[in-house]
Amino acid sequence: MSEIVIIDSGQLALSLRLPELGMPEILSFGAEPVEADPLFEIERSSRVNGMDIAVPSNVLLPTGGMGFFGWPAIAGHRGGRDFVAQFGGWTVIRDGNQTVLKAVDSVARLGIAITLTAHDSGLISMATALSNLGEADYQLDRCMAATFLAPAGDVQVMSFTGIWGREFQTRRELLGNGTWIQESRRGRTSHDRFPMLFIESETQIFGVTLGFSGNHQMVIDRTDDGQRLVHLGELFEPGEIILAPGESYHSPIAYAGADSQDFHAFVRDELTQWPGGKMSPRPVTLNTWEGNYFDHQMDSLKAQATAAAELGIERFVLDDGWFGKRDNDTTSLGDWDIDARKYPDGLKPLVDHVTGLGMQFGIWFEPEMVNPVSELYKAHPDWALTIEGRPVLESRTQLVLDLTRPEVSDYLFGKIDAVLSNHAVSYIKWDMNRDLTHAAGRDGKAKTAAQTRAVYGLMDRIRAAHPNVEIESCASGGGRIDYGALKRTHRVWTSDCTDALERLEIQRGASVFVPPEILGSHISASPNHQTGRRHTIAFRALVAIAYHLGVELNPLELTDEERDELKVYIETYKRLRDLFHAPGASFRMEPLDGRYVWGAASAEKIVVIVAQGPQMVGEQPAPLRLPDHVTQFGGQWRIKTVLPAGPQFIRISEGQKALLSGAVTFALSSAGLSGLPLPMLTPESALLLELEPIKGGKTHG
Repeated sequence: MSEIVIIDSGQLALSLRLPELGMPEILSFGAEPVEADPLFEIERSSRVNGMDIAVPSNVLLPTGGMGFFGWPAIAGHRGGRDFVAQFGGWTVIRDGNQTVLKAVDSVARLGIAITLTAHDSGLISMATALSNLGEADYQLDRCMAATFLAPAGDVQVMSFTGIWGREFQTRRELLGNGTWIQESRRGRTSHDRFPMLFIESETQIFGVTLGFSGNHQMVIDRTDDGQRLVHLGELFEPGEIILAPGESYHSPIAYAGADSQDFHAFVRDELTQWPGGKMSPRPVTLNTWEGNYFDHQMDSLKAQATAAAELGIERFVLDDGWFGKRDNDTTSLGDWDIDARKYPDGLKPLVDHVTGLGMQFGIWFEPEMVNPVSELYKAHPDWALTIEGRPVLESRTQLVLDLTRPEVSDYLFGKIDAVLSNHAVSYIKWDMNRDLTHAAGRDGKAKTAAQTRAVYGLMDRIRAAHPNVEIESCASGGGRIDYGALKRTHRVWTSDCTDALERLEIQRGASVFVPPEILGSHISASPNHQTGRRHTIAFRALVAIAYHLGVELNPLELTDEERDELKVYIETYKRLRDLFHAPGASFRMEPLDGRYVWGAASAEKIVVIVAQGPQMVGEQPAPLRLPDHVTQFGGQWRIKTVLPAGPQFIRISEGQKALLSGAVTFALSSAGLSGLPLPMLTPESALLLELEPIKGGKTHG
């Protein structure tokens, strides 16, 4: 009987049969593993004009060319030969929760190793390594990291699209008979094609994501029997991956999970490497960008820091404009020396002032880019990624530095290291503000894949030299949010758009795969700098408060009334952040008639945030039915706190007033069955409800 290999995370199980020749056959992928059975040995016959020997179509990483007519997950050649791969002689190596499947193609002289891991969080991950065992170069055109199996029948895919300032817009579509493909060629995760999907059928729901920040492919291919193979992997430029004899290609890691909570748990427990081994409470951050832009004046910045500390802010981040002769975004990227015009005594007086107030100090870098108007480019124009004879294409007046060259990476490390070594810096905002185009090295060959890995290498080097410094991944906002970047960073800037109305959808989408404490969300000025909309402090604060809260304005420009109100929300965040960011506590609900609902829950406290985006169409809002995993705490509860004190309701009944004042106690189960009859909010307003259990009552069951 064939060998059966089971990868079981407790939430998902992948069951494989290893053939004598060919790729591992997927027997099942779902909640339950299979057991060895004679049924799995029965060959499946095809139509009369099909292959005489049955060829399984539901396999890991199908290679094509030997009776498999679907989309090949592995493709390449050796000077036009060895274009067909057929692996055999499978061996299984187990080490704890990790399983490695190895095989060889003795004809094409290739070796393969597929690493499968069952994670404690419930995720299953997969990665592929392909080795050239021959004596001549092998051009690898495609090598997916992973394949997962989706059931037959009606299957819906949820993907994410967007643009700058409107990231993580969810899209749902029903899969047809053809092949579904999403590809990104931007050289970064992108704003429009995130490598994240949720697959939903009548019998199964699961999500997949690729942990990689460069070009990617996600393909869903229909098999002969109506099921679907979901492939994830890196997208290569032509001729980008050529393996010399003895060389190997190692794919990124792809992940599959049953639900958002499992993905969140993986990010928290395994992926994110915190200084000291444990996440500290996420500090309230003041970022100086929208409050100052390039206008850096020492006295004003010190005064802003003092005002920030008085508001309860815990981290001060000096954004773009502190280096070179950086008075606008057309100059000085690459010249990472402190601007003596703005800082005649260096940065130390500002850093000392900030840390003396008890705050952490952070600073902005964009290491991967260079302005043509810079001392660095003047000295080393050959350090930029370009193709000889082609136009030098700028984006945001920037070019991309070739980090694959050791001298470039060493230069950048030296400049960043000097700032971190000579100042009490706790945090880097690491930005990347342009896509990669015709990215080639001096030899004219594509460098996108190597560039992505070189960025990782520089990040890893900085982390090793300064292990107590946290890094935020920013790429024109949310352009580099993926599990490859998150392995090396501690926060992402979710979007450059700080408009609270836009953030409702952006943050809802991003939180499918990323836990709230990782997603930066700031209270910015009104009118908003990106959209011109005007919103109350209450709306701006409540939309941001459940995530990693920050402030994006000049605190000296606030009125006394605004300062007092902002301080209330900062204090509320500090009081509730342990709950907002607790493992398994957060929840979010699908928007209903323009109403967005999210929050966090424990047996001791439930926090519900309700935000009305567009105006409701219904005559009355539907009662707010809390999710099952919130109501499972049971018992009698009441509303203890409402923020703001005077929410913007269109109309409110006496009974609703009693409910919100805490005069009404109710069974938590009823809040799930019939729901909370809340008043209708005016458009673009919000409220926060704190629910507490009635002491002495039943709180479980």
